[in-house]
Amino acid sequence: MNAPAERALLQPLAASGRRSFADYPTQALMRVAERPACVFTHGQRSWLCDSEGRRYLDWVQGWAVNTLGHAPAEVAAALSAQAARLLQAGPGFYNDRAIELAARLTEASGLGRCFVTTSGAEANEGAIKLARKYGQVQRGGAFEIITFADAFHGRTLATMSASGKAGFERLFEPKVTGFPKARLNDLASVQALIHARTVAVMLEPIQGEAGVIEAQPSFLQALRELCDAQGLLLILDEVQTGVGRTGRLWAHQWSGIQPDIMTLGKGLGGGVPIGAVLARESVCCFEPGDQGGTYTGHALMCAAALAVLDVVQAPGFLARVQTRSEQMRHGLQAFSSRLGGGPVRGRGLLLALDLPGDDTATRIAQAARERAVAGDAARPGLLLNPVRPASLRLVPALNLSEDDLAVGLQVLDETVR
Repeated sequence: MNAPAERALLQPLAASGRRSFADYPTQALMRVAERPACVFTHGQRSWLCDSEGRRYLDWVQGWAVNTLGHAPAEVAAALSAQAARLLQAGPGFYNDRAIELAARLTEASGLGRCFVTTSGAEANEGAIKLARKYGQVQRGGAFEIITFADAFHGRTLATMSASGKAGFERLFEPKVTGFPKARLNDLASVQALIHARTVAVMLEPIQGEAGVIEAQPSFLQALRELCDAQGLLLILDEVQTGVGRTGRLWAHQWSGIQPDIMTLGKGLGGGVPIGAVLARESVCCFEPGDQGGTYTGHALMCAAALAVLDVVQAPGFLARVQTRSEQMRHGLQAFSSRLGGGPVRGRGLLLALDLPGDDTATRIAQAARERAVAGDAARPGLLLNPVRPASLRLVPALNLSEDDLAVGLQVLDETVR
């Protein structure tokens, strides 16, 4: 990072008049997560700064949301320009940004049509609705969608029901029915669940919340063949893996297959709330009134997504993601080996590793964050996601620099030592 930018990140936001965590009325927020006692106020690319002037290298990035890091100039410019033109015309009218985004996504994916949502969960909800409508129209009322143990598809009632995340089965009962669970990379477990009521199979190419567990290319290829043979739809949830996260534009490209329906979210907006459902033309059986939403196709959010795609699809960008991935994987593996941990998992800049002990990842993440010292550039913190108590998930910005990667690995090493 250049010196002026570094100095700016060391300065708390004076306009707020607040510095200490205790000065903020955090009790006004509903308690839906355990959050550390710091308030982030500004950031740039891979770095965040809190209200007390502590700096953090961010390898969480909003849980794989900030494709280009914090406050990327390209997204800020797109939002500013679009805000002066049009925010939202409403879902009952066309707007030029939504049309352009849909055209870009369908061309890049090879899928015929696009519905722009406000989140990845809403995109998955839309995919479920589309598959069920297809089952009504094409498969005699079939409605069941085979999903997978340990999967995560969102926090709406239907997407929680489709998920296999541990603990979800106890929340908000009764759930939406029709989501039998198979086991990832076990084709026989899928075959055993297929019957006359089955309309689709839905999965993530890499199960992020499960600890970055990859659907093997051979399994995805066999699943594609099985769906074709049985007349079932293959739905790929690329909310976390899409838009370059794995080093290809879409994670399923590593397997050489094509889904019937694909969902996007997270990194598509580079930090703003947006998602999308993409589907083959022959699958698109929605009629007017079947699907909608007040903020769907939002012009301002679409402008941000277009700016993200401009960067990610630029020549050489994804090659640099793959290069940085190999460098990060090498450094993490050395770190894990020193601790007696396991091999690094994942693709691109969606990586994870298991560490020895019941809560090692949780303790390392806390210690790496708390090492930050206010006003001291030589003592940054590091933000990590202990996706499981003994597993770290790492999802840095896709434009992570080699220098910032080295800083992060050094902080990890010093934290453990």
